[in-house]
Amino acid sequence: MTSDLLPEAPADTRTTARRDLHRDLYAAAAAVLLFATAAVVGTVIEHRDGTLFVNWPPLYARWVPHIGPGTPAAIAVAVAVVAYGPALAARLPWRRLLLAVWGAGTAWTFSLALIDGWQRGIARRLTTRHEYLQVIDRFQDIPATLRDFTSHIVLGASPEHWPAHIAGHPPAATLTFVYLDRIGLGGGAWAGVWCILVGATAALGILVTVRALADERLARRAAPFLVLAPAAVWVGASADGYFAAVAVWAVALLALAVTGHRPRRTGLASGLLFGLTVYLSYGLTLYVVIAAAVLVLGSRRARPLPFALAGFVVVPVVFTALGFYWWEAYDLLVTRYNQGAGGTRPQAYWVWANLACQVLVVGLATVAGLRRTGSVLLRRAPSDRTATFRLGVLVLAALVAMLVADLSGMSKAETERIWLPFTLWLLSACAFLPRPRAWLAAQAVLALLVNHLLLTGW
Repeated sequence: MTSDLLPEAPADTRTTARRDLHRDLYAAAAAVLLFATAAVVGTVIEHRDGTLFVNWPPLYARWVPHIGPGTPAAIAVAVAVVAYGPALAARLPWRRLLLAVWGAGTAWTFSLALIDGWQRGIARRLTTRHEYLQVIDRFQDIPATLRDFTSHIVLGASPEHWPAHIAGHPPAATLTFVYLDRIGLGGGAWAGVWCILVGATAALGILVTVRALADERLARRAAPFLVLAPAAVWVGASADGYFAAVAVWAVALLALAVTGHRPRRTGLASGLLFGLTVYLSYGLTLYVVIAAAVLVLGSRRARPLPFALAGFVVVPVVFTALGFYWWEAYDLLVTRYNQGAGGTRPQAYWVWANLACQVLVVGLATVAGLRRTGSVLLRRAPSDRTATFRLGVLVLAALVAMLVADLSGMSKAETERIWLPFTLWLLSACAFLPRPRAWLAAQAVLALLVNHLLLTGW
């Protein structure tokens, strides 16, 4: 038999591989236990005093088992990526791989969203009373609206206070949908499609970053996991998926700049996107942690840095000149946050339940990958800058940024959506996993179960 002709792995290697697999499974089991504990404790708290403001703790979701028009497509995409994804990722030319990742990721996100149907899954997502499209008509005079923006953040300060999402974000978030409307792409359907199409490009930005700072082999190993991410449940159709893509590409361009790829152009473009990022979401100022990791890992920082800084100030200067003051708005947002559910939700629960939510967002494969990331970082000295160590530092930076957001107290619940800009980076840790098809299957099953059993909020 042909198997008799294959050389056997050394016994110690096989033993190490089995031990690592067992540790991966223990980590996955611990993550499942964490989520189950958060679900049980959260249900008790919500039934007792109703302070969590979620129907299916720790997720912002409702238990509604269902199927929809996206069900066959989602299953087909999952089967195709599990069966062919790792092999194609290993051999496709780089640019074709990026195109394939974007195409497959877009198909995966659309099909998951369509499990809830076109209207409920995409077209109405961004039209509810809390969402951006509710205030399009109030931006007829954009400069005047920006000058008056902060006066509508706090409840009671104005009879026409902003809905939750508009008040909770700098105005660039809402202006995105205002300008879509201005160019003829108005309404919830176009807004949802925009968020999915742009959000799916985040995977490409992560691959570009990993290739630039670590190596192409690790990027290729991570590619199928970035396609088949359970996080796609919340990318489609969520404005946070769009925010994540902008932030990720800011990092990707910075990674190209500090590794010598057209440093002036990529540095300037990175700065512009970083400036836009902090005017899309206040919480994305924490991307400074990821940017710092990129600068540490880059070997040619001096040349692009002035261009990146010059690009970064452009967006703040424009908004400030138009009368919107970021720090003033953020201070008022803290007041607004405490006026609503955020002021009632108990931090003692959410500080760990937020992390439990991420088990469903990143999947058990990523949990195992994070365990291996820890091993890589602990076993190597900082001076030993191998590709695996570099990837480990990048993943660690995203994890630290997410933990800071958690401890801030401004991220109590709904973090399965809000933390997408951070959690998507964690998926690259799956590059450390052997037997990718088994782990990919686990990721796909998890995402399909979540979207078929729950109606996720926002």
